[in-house]
Amino acid sequence: MLSRIAESTFWIGRYLERADSTARILDVHVQMLVEDPWIDEARVCTSLMEVMGVDGGAEATSAAQVLAQLAYDQNNPSSIAGSLSAARENARGARETISAEIFEALNSTWIDLPEQRRRADRFGPHGFFSWVRESTAIMSGLVDTTMSRDESWTFLTLGRCLERADMTARLLMLRTLPGGRAPTWGTLLRSCGAYESYLRTYRGPVREDRAAEFLMIDRLSPRSVFSALSGAERCLTMLDPDAGRSGVADEARRLLGRARADLEFRSPGDLLADFSADLEGLQATCSMVNDAIAARYFPRIAQMTWSTESGDTVTGLAPAGEASVGVAS
Repeated sequence: MLSRIAESTFWIGRYLERADSTARILDVHVQMLVEDPWIDEARVCTSLMEVMGVDGGAEATSAAQVLAQLAYDQNNPSSIAGSLSAARENARGARETISAEIFEALNSTWIDLPEQRRRADRFGPHGFFSWVRESTAIMSGLVDTTMSRDESWTFLTLGRCLERADMTARLLMLRTLPGGRAPTWGTLLRSCGAYESYLRTYRGPVREDRAAEFLMIDRLSPRSVFSALSGAERCLTMLDPDAGRSGVADEARRLLGRARADLEFRSPGDLLADFSADLEGLQATCSMVNDAIAARYFPRIAQMTWSTESGDTVTGLAPAGEASVGVAS
């Protein structure tokens, strides 16, 4: 499998999950601003842009500016529109590895994007966010029902799990935003589609410690940080099942294992002790894992050596993305 194809499928998974999670985060943010007229909008918007890791976020001091950058800007890969556009472009480069139904769903979503933007301008952004969640859910379902469980599916799922861990951490960072009332835990649970599951699990009102436990370390909740890290770790194990006799050679897998074990064996009562620092650490881990995956499976350049007619040795660089990915069959 060519590394450029593996990279395309990996980023399809990341961009689809990014669009879905960004829609959820922005929906919570807009709802919070509407419900509390006394909130410091400029401060909260600036902090949100920092949480989302957007450069120049200090210039966004209103909800309209935040939506312009994080929802509708097709040139920003961190925005919803930019993520959907980037997912489609990656799918165009990996047509032979994904099903026709997945590509058709991606293409239809991209074509419908301008009309949904016009409706958002007229009726408000909530309908736009709902459309994004429904569209990405359809595409995720098609991935799980139409793709063989081969390397392509594994890379796509790896990207989706890694992005979900990062974006769930960013969603939970909304609890630490300054400048006004933070979103309630019930709102965060609803934004993850986990509110009813939480009620069935704990059979009682939403409590801060239990909500944090459910979204951070619950093994059965598909959007918990622990579930996402475990899923990414399983994908890396499928790509390289031989861990050797001593430790784990794969840097990405080692980083994920450490983060997963730290959550798995932590007392639920300790989750909120240093909540903000832990979430920032998870985001940093996801970034390092992404770099480690890229270094191993998506080499940008490969050194080549050949001899000229005069016998001189010449060293050069092979075209980017043409190396084969060494994965298990």
